Amino acid sequence: MEVVIGKTTLSLIQGDITQEDTDAIVNAANSRLAGGAGVDGAIHRAGGPSIMEECRKIGGCPTGQAVITTGGNLKARWVIHTVGPVYQGGGKGEAGLLASAYRESLKLASSRKLKSIAFPAISTGVYSYPLAEAARIALKTTIDYLRDHSDLELVRFVLFDSRTYDVFVEELKKLL
Repeated sequence: MEVVIGKTTLSLIQGDITQEDTDAIVNAANSRLAGGAGVDGAIHRAGGPSIMEECRKIGGCPTGQAVITTGGNLKARWVIHTVGPVYQGGGKGEAGLLASAYRESLKLASSRKLKSIAFPAISTGVYSYPLAEAARIALKTTIDYLRDHSDLELVRFVLFDSRTYDVFVEELKKLL
């Protein structure tokens, strides 16, 4: 599914984020930037050791923030590592932290003059964020950002399975 927000194409696809050829892909990282399971592990495996070398030099990333490294062996030139919140029932500021993870990733892409970025569904795996709420936050934050910033040409959400893709499509329809 594709829509245009201002001058930017917002795209939802089902696929493998490690295969994206956007300028940057976003990694749903942990705060130690230590690699891990899910999309984090997949990106480090596909990108090779240069990504981890840069992550070690950076040292860490607080929840809701973002940092950037090389893309290593990936098609994408850059990896933006952001840390989404672990879901603890919704009363511990998780929604604000998740929105911040998306917003800070977009701001970092803009500051580097990148034209395209691909996101996974941050915090919806081992961090247990409810999928529909996470999709709504991700899409609303992205749309709000794109309405105020026209520098990005493509923002793509690369969703790992059909259930996640379907939920993102439904949430996008509600927001439009």
